[in-house]
This record gives sequence, structure tokens and C-alpha cells, in this order.
Amino acid sequence: MIIDKEVIHADMPKRIEKAKIALVNAAVEVKKTEFDAEIRIRDPAQIKSFLDQETRMLKDMVAKIGKAGANVLICQKGIDDLAQHFLAKEGILAVRRAKESDMEKLARATGGRVVNNLDDLGPKDLGKAGLVEERKIGEDKMVFVEKCKDPRSVAVLIRAGLERMVDEAERAMNDALSVVADVTEHNKIVAGGGAVEAAIAKDLRDYATKVGGREQLAVEAFADSMEIIPKALAENAGLEPIDILVALRSAHEKPKGQLMGVDVFSGKIIDMQESGVIEPVSVKEQAIKSATEVASMILRIDDVIASTKPKAGGMPGGPGGEEEEY
Repeated sequence: MIIDKEVIHADMPKRIEKAKIALVNAAVEVKKTEFDAEIRIRDPAQIKSFLDQETRMLKDMVAKIGKAGANVLICQKGIDDLAQHFLAKEGILAVRRAKESDMEKLARATGGRVVNNLDDLGPKDLGKAGLVEERKIGEDKMVFVEKCKDPRSVAVLIRAGLERMVDEAERAMNDALSVVADVTEHNKIVAGGGAVEAAIAKDLRDYATKVGGREQLAVEAFADSMEIIPKALAENAGLEPIDILVALRSAHEKPKGQLMGVDVFSGKIIDMQESGVIEPVSVKEQAIKSATEVASMILRIDDVIASTKPKAGGMPGGPGGEEEEY
């Protein structure tokens, strides 16, 4: 886990091994009362006792953290300057104003529990990590929580020279993680590079001859639409799409040709499974299903428009007439 914060005090350790992490959603500072109060002090000793009491309260808060066995404190709220001093003396690495989302992820990663009151903090609430360390990344300082025993949450640090490049890298990372999630949920894969679409198109054309009539034309049109994928791959790679489609169809006529797809780097038709170009079945199914539903919806709308007659006395000019309804 990476927390985009820095250690709050210069005297605190910057590296803690075998860390025991306290996750606290409470301010380590003296609470302000909800109402205004006026204290009249007639003796200078009373001022000192007043300040000493505040110091004692902060010491007690830090003592509770130390008593629980924590050597790292991640606080979602503020930490008083005096409390920072006491934490540094105890050798506790502290981070303040961590985001709520980071607190939840840290709880999952370290096995700890976020507590809302220091009185409730105990050894069982602490998260564990092999290493907690502050590191400088570029111009910023960040806290890294590493070597967790069973992390159910991790962070990925993406860096680039331009913000647009960071956005593009983040989009690619999200796509990759989504694909992994899809394969985990539905553990079946198919060959990529347009191999599946070419195989489906071939089977559809074989089926179309058995159907005959007008339906045959619809099936063949569906087969043509499936080949848009390998055609788009060829165009995006700067290849000749017609030559690629001819070569792809020829490859799929051979035994075990259903794994043959477009290699955009060499411009050849190769075995996609051998070259490691694979895709989840669930993604392919959803793409084909969505495209079919959209095409069907457009055809239905087109039929409705074509079958609607204009009202009598409407302005000439077809769909541009103001008095007509469609």
C-alpha cells in the first residue's frame, strides 16, 4: 500500500520493520468544547497547571497507543504538535489526515481494524506489515506499507512525464485488471487477434447455405460484420485489410485454423494461442451480444420511421416538414 502522505515529525523514524500499525479515526489532540467558556485565573501557578493538564491529556493519548504495542500510527484526523513530539520520543512513525479510502484499504491489507476511540485500541486491533517506510518519489514523499502477510488490497504507483500519459497508463492498467477479474470469474479464454471473429464468420457462412432464402442474406451480413474486427486491426496496424482478410479466411479453412489471427507487428497470420494473444470468453460474449442488440434496435427504429405516414396537409419536403410526426 502507498499512502500519499509524509511522516509528520522530523524526529520520527522513517523506517520501521515488523510494523504494528494502529489505524485511528480520531484526532490525537485536546477536544474543543461545543460551548464557549471563560476561565478567570488570578494566580500564575494556575496557568501552569492548566497547560500541564493539557500536556498530560496528550501524553495519556500517546501512552494508549504505545500500550497497545503500536510502532506506526495512521490517523485519519489531526495530530497535535505536542502529541507529535511525544510520539517521536516513543519512536512511533505517524501519518495524519489519511484518506478514508486509504484507511479501508490499509485495514484489508494489514489485517487491522480502524478504531474510532483511542480507549478501544488494543493489540488485536493492530495491523501487521514487514516494512513501513517513507520514500521520496520525484519531489514528493510517500509512505510505503510492504510485506503484508495476506494483503487483500494493494496499490500501484503510476508515474509519467505528462498528466495525459499518466491518464493513459491508468486506463491501460484498469483494462488489464478488469480482464484479469473477468478471467477469474469466468475462467475460459479464446484466441485474440480476430481469430474468434474469423472462425464465427466461417461457421455462419457454412450455416447460411443451409438456411436459404432471404434469411441467408441476413446470416451472411452478420458474418461480414464479424470480420470488422480483424479488418480494423489490419487498418490500425497500417496493413492492407483486404489482403489480411483473404489470408485469414484461407488460414481458417485448414485443420486447427480457428486459432489463426492477425499479428499486427509482422503483418502475418499466425497462431494466436502460441504467441500468447488471448482474451476472456466473457468479454467476447458481451461485445457480440451488445453489438447485436444495438443493431437490432436501430433496425426496429428504422422500420417505425419508414412505416409512419405524414399527416394530411403537412408541409412538403419529407422528414424536414414541421407539421409531420415520426
